[in-house]
Amino acid sequence: MDDIYTQVRERARQIVLAYPGQAFYEDFPKSHASSRKQFETDPVIKALRLFVAENIERNFGHGLAHAEKVTLDAGALMAIEGDLAGYSSAFVHRRIFLVQCAGLLHDIRRNQKHHAEKGALFAGEKLVAWPGFKAGEIEDITNAIRNHEAFKPILEIKSPGGALMSDCLYDADKFRWGPDNFFYTIWDMVAFADIPFAKFASHYSNGISALARIKDTFRTKTGMKYGPQFIDAGLAIGRQLYKVIQTEFADYC
Repeated sequence: MDDIYTQVRERARQIVLAYPGQAFYEDFPKSHASSRKQFETDPVIKALRLFVAENIERNFGHGLAHAEKVTLDAGALMAIEGDLAGYSSAFVHRRIFLVQCAGLLHDIRRNQKHHAEKGALFAGEKLVAWPGFKAGEIEDITNAIRNHEAFKPILEIKSPGGALMSDCLYDADKFRWGPDNFFYTIWDMVAFADIPFAKFASHYSNGISALARIKDTFRTKTGMKYGPQFIDAGLAIGRQLYKVIQTEFADYC
């Protein structure tokens, strides 16, 4: 990463750290704990994480760390939404596992065009060889992966559990468009694409506009409540950083 990006990234991270944490994490401690426990103890999840770590491609700034964050939040959302829907604890537990599989694999083809569709195909081909999946579960995983891109047509899923998984994965992925965007993602993306700083600065306002559009796309009840909070924080951070770029780094624009 160029020295100018290193400096701007450091300023961005200072801004992010000055903001309070998201209420989503404070309001549902048990759901987050349940998701993390499953993530850290389930043998299939642990093996799948290793598989993703070994096979994830250079993927436009969406690597293993991003996949893990999405996986944990998707599991928490499934715990919350499953309880709201009145599903049994056994059903919710299994769906947390399945959505975590989808979370780990969702960006496995991120650097390819139509990455959600190609990632879904790749995931389906690989999971058929893994033991322990029941009929229809792999299809629910691949459908969730296929549906996680923003501003794309949503594939209708007939299974209520599968549809909920899909919505939880989408919302967890879009939570990352908040503060995480300015702490991690943008800098990984520009490093991957080798974008000149002047070009980055000139397109910055367009990126903020795209970020704002995400607010109205959340799909679960919990996501529709808390997702806009993530995006509002990201927008505030992004606008503050833009002022920094225009003043402290104006000579590089």
